[in-house]
Amino acid sequence: MDWKVVFPQGATKALTFSYDDGRDHDRRLVEILNKHSLKGTFHLNSGRLGMPGHIEASEAKDLYAGHEISCHGVEHLWLSHSPEDSIIRELWEDRRGLESLAHYPVRGMSYAFGDYPVGLPERLPFLGIEYARTVRSTFSFDCPKSFLEWNPTCHHNAPNLMELAERFVKFPAYKGFSIFYLWGHSYEFADQGNWNVIEDFCSSFDGAKDIWFATNIEICRYVNAARYLATSVDGNMIQNRSGANLSIRKSSGELLALEPGGELSL
Repeated sequence: MDWKVVFPQGATKALTFSYDDGRDHDRRLVEILNKHSLKGTFHLNSGRLGMPGHIEASEAKDLYAGHEISCHGVEHLWLSHSPEDSIIRELWEDRRGLESLAHYPVRGMSYAFGDYPVGLPERLPFLGIEYARTVRSTFSFDCPKSFLEWNPTCHHNAPNLMELAERFVKFPAYKGFSIFYLWGHSYEFADQGNWNVIEDFCSSFDGAKDIWFATNIEICRYVNAARYLATSVDGNMIQNRSGANLSIRKSSGELLALEPGGELSL
């Protein structure tokens, strides 16, 4: 085939952030991301909002505007130590509570404590969950095989964080979908007195032209839409079977738009 799917506007790479617990230090983190025109996903425990050290439920919609609100469990239960009906309630009710604040369907999550029982990822779609983040760092930019066990690139405390950032900026386009996925907790910056870590990391992407700054759900849906394309045997006819707008790059360099339900003959 003389074409490949690329990220929106022809970007070859994507950068996303994932921060847990809805702590009050999210306010400063959001300011930093907004300053650099970056996007993040914030995994909240709807049952803990308003508690000491946490954001207020009433500020969530405005605080995370332009970012993504996502599940982390109503009460931050340790899922692998919980009965199945409690797990269902923990995730289903968290979605319900967060959707009443966000005013859109909440369809992603991160595993509390990074732990979960065997078989849970396969059952998450029945609870309306499209992706779930683990805490197993890959130190790579690989696209996940399954978004229901989405391993991040690294935690922000990784000793080689800035080396990884520099490598990602220079990462070659021929690698296909490449993703830098950073995760952590905003309170860690306050506890460790190292807000400069996230400031420096974000600054390293200023002016980047070939990186898509996206939320977790945006990347998940885009990649899944690309995987759902129908092609002819010779690869010259493409049909978009998803509801996403996709970007197609021909080997000549020409960038084509493939609308939802649309077809291209190359």
